[in-house]
Amino acid sequence: MFTDIGPLEVITLLVMAVVIFGPDKLPKLIQDTMGFVRKIRSFADSAKEDIRNELGPEFQDFEFQDLHPKTFVRKQLLGSTEDPLGFKELKDGLDLKSVLNDEPAGAATAAAAAAPATNLTKSPATPLAADERPPYDLDAT
Repeated sequence: MFTDIGPLEVITLLVMAVVIFGPDKLPKLIQDTMGFVRKIRSFADSAKEDIRNELGPEFQDFEFQDLHPKTFVRKQLLGSTEDPLGFKELKDGLDLKSVLNDEPAGAATAAAAAAPATNLTKSPATPLAADERPPYDLDAT
């Protein structure tokens, strides 16, 4: 919630608070505000504890963060494993520097060279002949 506030904005808010409330009332105001925040937190914690007690022993590991829509969908669709779709392997295998520098990637180039070439694909290293038409794939259009 407050992650998008920069240091200049915080300093501006502090200066405005000193100007509006004065340096003599500001410590009392901060103390009252912090007491209010503590009461709200204790109320929320006691409500969470009451809900856990009412749900019973089978829901002792229940976390309220699991009710957030993103977390709920991720846990229901992807399961509880860390990387069920294997994106970590793809990310680790991608060498972004070699792609940006137009250098051949180590494992990816070796795997592509080992794969048999079909009549629709040509190696980018071999140019087309003068009268040769480029390959056409009906499924791709």
